[in-house]
Amino acid sequence: MENVARVTTLTAASETSFQDAVEKAIARASKTLRGVTGAEVKEQKAKVENGRITEYRAVVDITFILEG
Repeated sequence: MENVARVTTLTAASETSFQDAVEKAIARASKTLRGVTGAEVKEQKAKVENGRITEYRAVVDITFILEG
């Protein structure tokens, strides 16, 4: 049987770091998607207020294997 994968895009935010935002995206995807096999960081953005970063944002493509 051949495997077929699907990719879904998530955006996650963290007040700590880009790494934390990526980890949050993967953790959240793993709660509802079975067969998560990979992640690709597509974008990193930051919210800035008064010259300081207040939020790190990561756009992440999550790859998972379709069952069936």
